Parts: sequence; C-alpha cells; structure tokens
Amino acid sequence: MKKALLGLAFIATLMTSCKKETKDEVKEATEAVGNEMEDAIDTAAVKVDAAADSSKVKAGKVLEKGAEKMDEAAEKLKEAAKK
Repeated sequence: MKKALLGLAFIATLMTSCKKETKDEVKEATEAVGNEMEDAIDTAAVKVDAAADSSKVKAGKVLEKGAEKMDEAAEKLKEAAKK
C-alpha cells in the first residue's frame, strides 16, 4: 500500500513538472511564432511600400506621356483651325 501511494505521488510529481515544462515550451513556441509573424508583416509592408512607389513612378510617366500627346493634339487642332 505504501509503495502504491509513493508511486502515485512520484507520478503526480512527474506530471506536475512535465506540465510546467510543457507550458514553458508552449510559451516559447508562441513567442517564436509571434516574432516570425511580426517579421513577415514587416517584410510584407516593405514590399507593399516599394510596389506603391513603383506604381506612382509608372503612373507619373504615363500621365506625362498623355499630357504630351494632348499638347500635340491641341497644336494640330490650332493649326487646322488656322487653315
């Protein structure tokens, strides 16, 4: 009977210590995942900013070309109106 009680106490002690270690491991894993997510979000934000800047530059070039064509068309209309 004493051996059975001591065995149960020993098993309970092991289970308690395992639970604490498991909790610590889960906490560390959670923190690691959180850090990785933050890094991924930061990387994505940088890529989005770069893409937005690139799009702005491209849009600006397209608008400049469009404005040049409009100016050319206006000149042609002025010349045609003079004739």
